[in-house]
Amino acid sequence: MPEGLYTLCVFSFLKFMATFSSLDAWLSHLETAHSIPIVMGLARINRVKELLGLTFPCPVFTVGGTNGKGSTCAMLEAILLASGYRVGVYTSPHLLKFNERARINGDTVNDDLLLQNFEAVEAARCSFDVPVSLTYFEFTTLAIMHLFATSAIDVVILEVGLGGRLDAVNIIDTDCAIITSIDVDHQEFLGDTREAIAIEKTGIFRIGKPAICGDPVPPETLIGEAKRIGADLWLFGRDFNYHGDKQQWNYVGRGMRRSALAYPALRGTNQLLNASAVLAALEAMRMVLPVSAQDIRLGLASVKLSGRFEVLPGSPSLVLDVAHNPHAAAVLSQNLDGMRYFPSTHAVFGAMADKDIKGVLHQLIHQVDHWYLCDLPILRAADTQHLETYLRAAGFVEDANHSVTHHASPEDAVSTALKLSGENDRIVIFGSFLTVAGVMRYQKLCHH
Repeated sequence: MPEGLYTLCVFSFLKFMATFSSLDAWLSHLETAHSIPIVMGLARINRVKELLGLTFPCPVFTVGGTNGKGSTCAMLEAILLASGYRVGVYTSPHLLKFNERARINGDTVNDDLLLQNFEAVEAARCSFDVPVSLTYFEFTTLAIMHLFATSAIDVVILEVGLGGRLDAVNIIDTDCAIITSIDVDHQEFLGDTREAIAIEKTGIFRIGKPAICGDPVPPETLIGEAKRIGADLWLFGRDFNYHGDKQQWNYVGRGMRRSALAYPALRGTNQLLNASAVLAALEAMRMVLPVSAQDIRLGLASVKLSGRFEVLPGSPSLVLDVAHNPHAAAVLSQNLDGMRYFPSTHAVFGAMADKDIKGVLHQLIHQVDHWYLCDLPILRAADTQHLETYLRAAGFVEDANHSVTHHASPEDAVSTALKLSGENDRIVIFGSFLTVAGVMRYQKLCHH
């Protein structure tokens, strides 16, 4: 739209527009402005996108998958930053502050920049005869995309929120898609089998564009959809792979090798799988975004990501992990096995009611001696009575060395766990992002 016409629209419909002076006020408004929090479909958001004239003049990576998306985005960002590119990254959800969802050149975006772009989206959606209703996620996704599109950025990384085909980030055609893993989660929106979920996730693939799959055992439907679409599918084990020992690892792609690489700074058994998918994506895009072996080494050494098998210093050991589905819980269990010996393991756990809670707990039931179940400040959360029912269904039995207690919040749960644990014990905080975020806030308060 010509700038003058857009300005006219803004003023013509100003009386219908919401406007707020703070980011918190905007977010509070958006949480209640749309009656349904999740609506699958791109028709409404595409109307506003077109009015905004939203396009990216730079390469775009879109990252989907059940687990590992955040780690993959973080490693890709770190390597590209080490290469000297100006990078925009959009991820969700956040842990402590909404601003975490948008980073430019490695820095979280400040409130003022976000407010400007919220107002641009509000003006656009209100310029129709009937204002377009957008969910919280759709509105904020558009605002951050608009920020990136109007900033001097060399490359954009977009993390899918839910699924792929009908997710808000899919309004942008990607130059390289990455699918990290495929497992059963969000069944009410995506289907209840890996095969059905794979079809939804391949919705981010594009004709003739690289499509990297880091899942070692991809459903046949993923391969079939990539072929049907005409995407350039890169499969782990066929088109790229990794080999390593305890000291270093090597990447082997279609036509490129990277040898003697240090392990990523992110902990966890699956991080080499994620890192190899990142290197495959960079190999596929090497003609437009060249990176050197040294850039890769620097990026992998410097990458940081909160709440993904994050071990905090001190005694007892605190382990933070946003594992909230059975696949992620199985990986967390493996990672806990790889740690040193602890006399007792305590767990703070809170989760959304729509998750496979029994499946999550089943993966960790033999790892944990003392459970601190917590309520979360959201209606979607499972209450602690339900959590205990799931815990017992997963096989938990109380005795002299095994206990379960109920707590009003993650902060209360971890406070009690710290009092009851020995200095050589460990406390694992996992489940919903809200569980981990509550403990992070508590830790910050304790250290001030």
